[in-house]
Amino acid sequence: MILPIYTYGQPVLRKIAEDITPDYPNLSQLIEDMCETLTRADGVGLAAPQIGLPIRVVIIDLRPLADEFPEFSDFRKVFINAHIIETEGEDDVIEEGCLSLPGIHERVTRPSRVHVRYCDEQFVEHDEWAEGYLARVMQHEFDHLDGHMFIDHLSPLRRQMNKSKLNALVAGKVRCDYKVKPFRK
Repeated sequence: MILPIYTYGQPVLRKIAEDITPDYPNLSQLIEDMCETLTRADGVGLAAPQIGLPIRVVIIDLRPLADEFPEFSDFRKVFINAHIIETEGEDDVIEEGCLSLPGIHERVTRPSRVHVRYCDEQFVEHDEWAEGYLARVMQHEFDHLDGHMFIDHLSPLRRQMNKSKLNALVAGKVRCDYKVKPFRK
């Protein structure tokens, strides 16, 4: 089932998400629904807070980028109870967008490597380093689990330049090709 994606202004996007246990109700269905929602929205990552759930579940699907990054031709992963342990490496600056911030794209600086801990769908624990584009997507999506969004990494000037777009999102004025749940005062 395709779920609505919560847009900027929704309080759940600013909450710190909670870890879950293997007995979380209907987890496999939730993962399936998140994958379907992500595919329909043409995104590469989706965090549970973006569909209104303050839990630490993320889907990353880099298969749409396989033409540019052949190593991602079969990369779709579920990250449960994901946490960033540390970052390192030179800072990379790349333009980012977000399904919860339709119409806003900005250059964001992030470290090139990230150390993460998470569980997969079978709740097998993983402790690993990622680098490059995958590290960027992980940082972007795992930020959602801690109540952060990519606009939080912008300079005050860049944030100010996006203020009218952010205000429009808060007012529920959203245009995109996927199902959303805009904030309404």
